[in-house]
Amino acid sequence: MPEASAAQAPAQGERGVLLAVVGPSGAGKDSLMAHARERLGDDPSVLFVRRVITRSAVPSAEDHDALTAEAFAEAQSSGMFAVTWQAHGLHYGIPAEVHQHLAAGGVAVVNGSRAALREIHSAFEHVVTVQITCNPAVLASRLAARGRESQAEIEQRLSRAASVPSDCTGDVIEIDNSGEFTVAGSKFVEIILQCIRRRS
Repeated sequence: MPEASAAQAPAQGERGVLLAVVGPSGAGKDSLMAHARERLGDDPSVLFVRRVITRSAVPSAEDHDALTAEAFAEAQSSGMFAVTWQAHGLHYGIPAEVHQHLAAGGVAVVNGSRAALREIHSAFEHVVTVQITCNPAVLASRLAARGRESQAEIEQRLSRAASVPSDCTGDVIEIDNSGEFTVAGSKFVEIILQCIRRRS
């Protein structure tokens, strides 16, 4: 289980909402977030958070800010992050500056982690979990098509994907991304728009 930590308590009076997008690898989190960014990226009330990861940026992976492990540790010590966690030998961080956007009443969308949900809820005042799910057969096909993992590793991922996140507290919205991408994409955009309308 990855270790996670919330660097600070949520700022009192945060009027905005953080959408924590979680789901197993291959479910389509990055694709859905990219779709929403194309539709809503010009709206100043929506912040698509760039996570900080101790991994070099590659075209086929999430768009993020990269730091070395040493630089990440220094940034963490200086209070740069609202939440940090570890997974698969990497360190992940959500920048603390997200609090400023939420204090102004905005909506922030972040690629989260099911293992870090408790700390995410501790760090931010209003959190909605968007859980992306996928049919196991479709998920297995997607993972195999990537060609990054062995069959045994894929089966391990499928086993983890079948487990229900124990820390999905508060509002949880599920999006099934097994079928037509446009259907799931439209639902995700509408969820963000609903949060904007609620906070306006």
